[in-house]
Amino acid sequence: MTSTELTLLVIASVLVVVAGLLASAEAALSSISKVRAKELVREGRAGAQRLLAVVSDAPRFVNTTLLLRVLCETTATVLVTLVVGDLLGTRGDSAADRPGAWVQVLVAAAVMIVVSYIAIGVGPRTIGRQHAERVGLITAGPVTALTAVLGPIPQLLIVIGNALTPGRGFREGPFATEAELRELVDLAAQSRVIESGESKMIHSVFELGDTLVREVMVPRTDMVFIERHKTLRQMMSLALRSGFSRIPVIGDNLDDVIGVTYLKDVTKRVFDKHEAETTERIETVMRATLFVPDSKPADELMREMQARRLHVAIVVDEYGGTAGLVTIEDILEEIVGEITDEYDSEPVEVERLSSSAVRVSSRLPVDELAELFDVTIDDEDIETVGGLMAKHLGRVPIPGAEVTCEGMHLQAESLAGRRNKVVTVMVTRASERSDTETGSTGYDAEPAESGA
Repeated sequence: MTSTELTLLVIASVLVVVAGLLASAEAALSSISKVRAKELVREGRAGAQRLLAVVSDAPRFVNTTLLLRVLCETTATVLVTLVVGDLLGTRGDSAADRPGAWVQVLVAAAVMIVVSYIAIGVGPRTIGRQHAERVGLITAGPVTALTAVLGPIPQLLIVIGNALTPGRGFREGPFATEAELRELVDLAAQSRVIESGESKMIHSVFELGDTLVREVMVPRTDMVFIERHKTLRQMMSLALRSGFSRIPVIGDNLDDVIGVTYLKDVTKRVFDKHEAETTERIETVMRATLFVPDSKPADELMREMQARRLHVAIVVDEYGGTAGLVTIEDILEEIVGEITDEYDSEPVEVERLSSSAVRVSSRLPVDELAELFDVTIDDEDIETVGGLMAKHLGRVPIPGAEVTCEGMHLQAESLAGRRNKVVTVMVTRASERSDTETGSTGYDAEPAESGA
């Protein structure tokens, strides 16, 4: 081996070491959050201020380390190829005995693949992630200086790459994507850095941006509403029995939502003026409502509702009709899961009270209910007991609502869940009730109230 070949190998080795340091710095800077960098500044750690500046504009500095790492790695590969070519090209007594060019290339490639994978890919990146803070504090200064020296070159190369790549590309480079962040979350969960529930919640935050309002809204068929001409007393009765404190007010029909009434406003009005309970109509205390298209992203709607200090919005479809309603709680449930309160309990599917009375879940299939009472329910449009009541009532059942069908008397009982759906229904044989009882349907206490 000549002195020239030895010099080239030394230079290549130095470049591999530098590339490894840059890979370690890249991994460390990608792992440190801005919040943690600020904590290091408050702790007075050396280099923390420079580290904060780097993580505050991470894409710019990470692109610099990436460019320099590729430069070092590629140059080292070229130098090793030259040395291998010289060494193998001089072996053998004749030209025919010497290895060909393809053999020389394959040998050089094999050597650099092993070296790059271990000395640049695995080792330095592992160190960078395991000791992110220490590596970040040490490398923040050099990375800042190198970025200043290179100036706009990394950004210029990204612009050129985006121009040659189909699609819009990424202005700050394709080196920090949502998929990578999701993988980091999964890795943190596997390493028990965060709990599995926290991991699911973070993924839900990512998915919220792709969720449309129509996917989280309370559908039109589950809405509880009140007509504009109803009295304040009727509104209070409906609110107390349905469990909702904000109820839409309609005009001619459900596609004519004219506002939202709040139980708090009604209670205050009745407290200030007791005779208003029966003399004033609900439209006198209702508030304006927010109308949103069903194709609106859920995260945008949440920000808008926060800014306008609203908890309820009416969702309209592409034809302008009422599709449903959505609340801030509906959107939050997409992140934290189902929200229930202290009064909610897990209902039993079937609870036999007597030979002729049974308490069942509103989700119980109608086929099982028919077997319990030895009757036939031939209706393909419904599947559950709750659906059976809703169809015969023509509205959403609330506690106290009663209906008689197929020789059975059904009475809605308890509510559960944040949407206050009826979860238990008392079912008895209609033949064992008095004539006045079996003839009743609807909301007995206040027949003027409505639901849909």
